[in-house]
Amino acid sequence: MTPFKDIISGKIRELGNRLLADWGLLSPVRQINGDFRARVIKVHDGDTVTLQTSWREKSFPLRLADIDALELNEGGHEARDWLKKRILNKNVIVHVDSKNRVGKYGRLIGEVYHRGFNVAEEMRNKGLVAKFGEKDMFKIPSMSNIFSKHRVRL
Repeated sequence: MTPFKDIISGKIRELGNRLLADWGLLSPVRQINGDFRARVIKVHDGDTVTLQTSWREKSFPLRLADIDALELNEGGHEARDWLKKRILNKNVIVHVDSKNRVGKYGRLIGEVYHRGFNVAEEMRNKGLVAKFGEKDMFKIPSMSNIFSKHRVRL
């Protein structure tokens, strides 16, 4: 099935590499294939922000590369709050890997740098986030889950 209508309408903002090759010229939104400068206008959680650039009419989400933050309902407020203090309303440089540009939810993926520092690495070094794919190891298991796995009744 062709995403033609979604591309033309702008519903799909970031095209994955395959869609970019097939439909990129039809996209009303400039597709991002490399590094760029932007301003962080919103911090959603510990690994997703909204960016604004001078060359795109609308703001767009970006997922920080190589990290996993706890969801807010899992206790991810500390990571989100740190990220807000660090880069909200700040100008940043974003490095995009052309081979891994768009995630499964259609968000652009990139490394965010502020004042020369990789923000995701800072968060990992502070223990606020896990390396991508290791979030479950980062969570503290609930006691009821531990006991139920060992068939102990409370």
